[in-house]
Amino acid sequence: MSRRVVKQGLLATLEQADFRGVARFLDSHPPHQLLNPLFSALCNPLEQVRWHAVCGFGRIVPSMVDKDPESARIVMRRFLWSLNDESGGIGWGAPEAMAEIMFHCTLLRREYLHMLVSYMREDGEESFQEGNYLELPLLQRGLLWGIGRLCQGHRSEMVARQIAGDLIAYLSSPDHQVIGLAIWCLGILGENPAAPKISTFLCHPGEVRLFLGNTLKTVTVAKLAEDGLIGINAARNGAHITEQRRNDKKS
Repeated sequence: MSRRVVKQGLLATLEQADFRGVARFLDSHPPHQLLNPLFSALCNPLEQVRWHAVCGFGRIVPSMVDKDPESARIVMRRFLWSLNDESGGIGWGAPEAMAEIMFHCTLLRREYLHMLVSYMREDGEESFQEGNYLELPLLQRGLLWGIGRLCQGHRSEMVARQIAGDLIAYLSSPDHQVIGLAIWCLGILGENPAAPKISTFLCHPGEVRLFLGNTLKTVTVAKLAEDGLIGINAARNGAHITEQRRNDKKS
């Protein structure tokens, strides 16, 4: 089957509402035939096509690790290069796709998670700091979705990265979608220090596009703030119960 036919078939499949059809298409073709069309799809004008491409990367790249880990690393490095100023590109969809891949792959998460986190951080004066802060709000939205996605499945690892302060800084963004996504992440992490600032957004009417469970939905910043505070309170209460149990055992 020619590359052109595969590309056309993949694009038509990515437009479907149900990702199960996309998954069947991906599973019926070798990864090397799908990678370039998926990269192209990340820049597609249709929102659903872009998100299905993100999910597609999360399906095929982890499967490459078992047979050829280096080929999977090449894909990750391609995303990193796209976010580099020297690449001449913008890196649309790169943070989301990297996160979705790492969500499903322990090896690549271990090797590349620090890079995703670095995109939230400025370079410091110390030589050991490696900040690669993304300044464009549209890229920040994708980055924060990726951070939240990883928080959903690997919360303890993300807590260990000490990212709460980075996320709280985004609450001062002029872009309300960035604010909403940062609140979403903080709620999943259950970071109590963020609660007072999150509370100030409980009446914010701004809308955020959020991709969850293979479904796109629109939610207000106010709703995300409400849910975030619920998540923080639940985490706090859970920590309190755990500490109480420890004290009971000691006594």
